[in-house]
Amino acid sequence: MITQLRGKLLEKNPTHIVIDCNGIGYEVNISLHTFSRLKDEELITIFTHLQVKEDSHTLYGFIDKAERLVFRQLLSVSGIGASTARIMLSSLTPEQVIEAITSEDTDTIQSVKGIGKKTAQRVILDLKDKFKSTEALTEIVSSPSHANKEEALSALETLGYTRKQSGKIITKICNNNPNASVEEIIKLALKNL
Repeated sequence: MITQLRGKLLEKNPTHIVIDCNGIGYEVNISLHTFSRLKDEELITIFTHLQVKEDSHTLYGFIDKAERLVFRQLLSVSGIGASTARIMLSSLTPEQVIEAITSEDTDTIQSVKGIGKKTAQRVILDLKDKFKSTEALTEIVSSPSHANKEEALSALETLGYTRKQSGKIITKICNNNPNASVEEIIKLALKNL
């Protein structure tokens, strides 16, 4: 029903924002991932998911369509509600969620507060095939930060570092500097390895 909001950012908190759209203030629940990527601009666009329950209508907001798609896919899993999906996207980036699911990494999914072993296994079982053929992967993989991340990972592997060892550091660097060039990522990673 409400798929996107564009308006003036009135309030910005780690858990929610308030957007003024032509005089109407919408409270939108967000993940920490979206919070960290929201700039303090006056006019913003946020992609939304409207959850309608018997006793409430709740808006969830996302910085990009890929994060919203991951959120919606998580909601399709039995035992995962909107708050758990939001906590998952606050603990991990959408890219890390997809990576953990497609590589069947239950430990990463279990690292999210409130998710046990059985739920982690169910998430992987239900979503593994969906994420292998979904547009979220295309959208995330085609983003410049992901292309730079992959190139930097390959360069560090050539230098003798393991993919696992350098992957975590590079992910952290890319989250802090989404527009960092390959050279900047490699330089920062080498300082931390």
